[in-house]
Amino acid sequence: MEQITLRDLLNATKGRLAGSFSNLEQPVTGALSDNRKIEGGEVFFAYIGEKIDAHRFVPAALEAGAAGVVVSQIPEELRDDKFYCVVEDTMLAAGDLARWYRAQFNIPVLAITGSVGKTTTKEMTAAVMARHFNTLKTEGNLNNNIGLPRTLLRLNHEIEAAVVEMGMNHRGEISYLTGIGRPTTAIITNIGEAHIGNLGSKENIFKAKCEIFEGLQPGGTAILNGDDEYLITLRNHPEQVPNSPKLIYVGEAPDCDYQAVNIHDEYADHLEFTARTPQGEYEVTVPAPGRHLIYAALTAMAAGFLHGVPAQEILDGIRDFQSARMRMEIRQLPGGIQLINDTYNANPQSMKSALNALSHLEAGSRIAVLGDMFELGELEEELHRGVGRHAASLNLNALVAVGKAAAAYLADEAEKSGMQQVYHCADKEEAKEVLKSLVKPGSAFLCKASRGMALEELSAFISEQAAGQTN
Repeated sequence: MEQITLRDLLNATKGRLAGSFSNLEQPVTGALSDNRKIEGGEVFFAYIGEKIDAHRFVPAALEAGAAGVVVSQIPEELRDDKFYCVVEDTMLAAGDLARWYRAQFNIPVLAITGSVGKTTTKEMTAAVMARHFNTLKTEGNLNNNIGLPRTLLRLNHEIEAAVVEMGMNHRGEISYLTGIGRPTTAIITNIGEAHIGNLGSKENIFKAKCEIFEGLQPGGTAILNGDDEYLITLRNHPEQVPNSPKLIYVGEAPDCDYQAVNIHDEYADHLEFTARTPQGEYEVTVPAPGRHLIYAALTAMAAGFLHGVPAQEILDGIRDFQSARMRMEIRQLPGGIQLINDTYNANPQSMKSALNALSHLEAGSRIAVLGDMFELGELEEELHRGVGRHAASLNLNALVAVGKAAAAYLADEAEKSGMQQVYHCADKEEAKEVLKSLVKPGSAFLCKASRGMALEELSAFISEQAAGQTN
């Protein structure tokens, strides 16, 4: 964050001062919610979380060199040399500061939401934009009411563009985030079943994702999935799109503005296709497998052309894109064993896409290691069974289902659909016993589940078993 003053902080957060400190021109060099990262001159926000109330760290933050603090509870002892900005809610105050701070920068801000592929699309779009602009992007998965302000407060006047991710679990969350980020371009990757347990239906998920348009700046653009049954309805119902953005559609459908044709998704380590665009036809190579990646690539192309990035720089950015950790990471292990580590998160759509990628790997045997998907509510059984049926329809040799829902529903449906080698594992320890006999030279594995399953433990176990075979 570039230096601001205490006056700016008070105006942005609508806070009031407590104590005797009164220098409104006091410099503030940054905003942090972790007292361990304070270097000197920052303001410390005392968040109140589910488990920890950071007000107890206020003395430590000030001792570490913070210029002052933002609190909702006034400490009993106040220092004369530090400021205490009092607000009703410290998390909301951080969002207010980020909203004010973002408004100081007249740059393109591309905001991405959707049920599946947000982070991959963010990484690929940022890789393209970074070829031509000094680009800020959301780090990791910091896409919520804490992460987005943290990202925007990293802006400075050397940055020429920003690509940010916006996630949600409930209605109203994207509305709040887009009001802070005020994007110039809104991107929706798709409408799926992620968080359907909280929102009740795909229609409600669609409405929640469309909240991103509420903060879109006038004259902005929306880049949308042209193969999504919900998003294509916006083409004929512009009244559902606040701020009247220009709509750009990407996908395989013939009426998409950016269309993928001649798709080759049979490769183990990359994807190839021809992109038909308003600027011409281009041969595109994505350095990761899976047909679903055409959407991220086409979105990145559309964003690049929209902002004047030359075609070759766009293609280079896509070619050099690197997927985020634990998201379709392909590892080449000893003994010619291949491992797709896609354990960061999961929902029915992403499960099926990852299974498709596994089925295209050239291997002696293909084994899917799948765990529970969370936040599916009353549809938990139906959606797990759908993934089981899909797994049985592919060229796979075995399925290792881990967890209550995966073992009960996903594995059961795979067996009913004709899959022969299916293992029901109550937990990861049971799965490890099964995997000991399945990790063989020339085999290929996919590990995928919702974040709470921590299935990367099984990815590590497979890697250890592969290494052990060569010792």
